[in-house]
Amino acid sequence: MTAIPRKTSRTGRSRRGNGYIGLALIGLGLIVLGVVAFVLMAPPEAEALKPPVNSPIPAEVNFTAPQLLLEDLEGNTVSLEDLRGKFVLVNNWATWCPPCREEMPTLEAYYRKHQDQNFSLVGIEAGEPADQVTEFIEEYGLSFPVWLDAEGQALRGFFNNALPSSYLIDPGGTVVLGWTGAISPAALEQYVTPYLEE
Repeated sequence: MTAIPRKTSRTGRSRRGNGYIGLALIGLGLIVLGVVAFVLMAPPEAEALKPPVNSPIPAEVNFTAPQLLLEDLEGNTVSLEDLRGKFVLVNNWATWCPPCREEMPTLEAYYRKHQDQNFSLVGIEAGEPADQVTEFIEEYGLSFPVWLDAEGQALRGFFNNALPSSYLIDPGGTVVLGWTGAISPAALEQYVTPYLEE
């Protein structure tokens, strides 16, 4: 009798081959994912030159500053009209707002550095009681004027309910810059200081 050679199982060979192909595809997939992740994480030159996300660029605007009648922490009536003739940086903020808290040291440092350049900074607190605001001011060592705005006049007057939001008013009472979000010292120097040096 002639011995008949055993046939190699096609299924076995196919399964083993598929296993190698599967591993190769997984390896290739990981390499592709790595390259894609690298490309996405390394921004193009133009993107790299933009300011950080937490430092918005002020928008140039042109509208008359609202006529606000508010109270300071001593209960005196105060108004933006009282500051005509100066550049005024108005900052709408609240004690409970994390980005507001984040930018307070920046605003304080900027105020101290530029207050002798026909410049004032006014923080308008959106709705907290005077004792709570006073406690906050002491904690952060703020020296610029802080006004109380229990009814949200400033938010309505500047057409923006977001906090923090800031506006530069020129000596004639026109709002020339506006932005929403905590701003960096570099952005203040870049966008606000040139107005003070005109």
